[in-house]
Amino acid sequence: QVQLVESGGGLVQAGGSLRLSCAASGSIFSIVAMGWYRQAPGKERELVARLASGVFTNYADSVKGRFTISRDNAKNTVYLQMNSLKPEDTAVYYCNLVQITPATVANTYWGQGTPVTVSS
Repeated sequence: QVQLVESGGGLVQAGGSLRLSCAASGSIFSIVAMGWYRQAPGKERELVARLASGVFTNYADSVKGRFTISRDNAKNTVYLQMNSLKPEDTAVYYCNLVQITPATVANTYWGQGTPVTVSS
């Protein structure tokens, strides 16, 4: 099993910044991708940013130019730097990890979520 522990969420004014962290621990083998998703009240969970194979990134159009995803391989930690935050960024942010086990099985794990609230 893999455990994902998120931190860094909170309340911030519009235009402010937050940095989310997600540390992975447990039975880690070959990480295929790590990323961040979010779910606002009454909406479906959506991709925010994803880092695949350690180098390939993709972002939701709504956060391009404002959010940056990065990863510390030595710490098995992924970060999401969020700048120029807007009220519409308010959501619970979930960390996601996909890895391949020695039996070549792809497993997906989710963190418990960290809330981000952006006030106008």
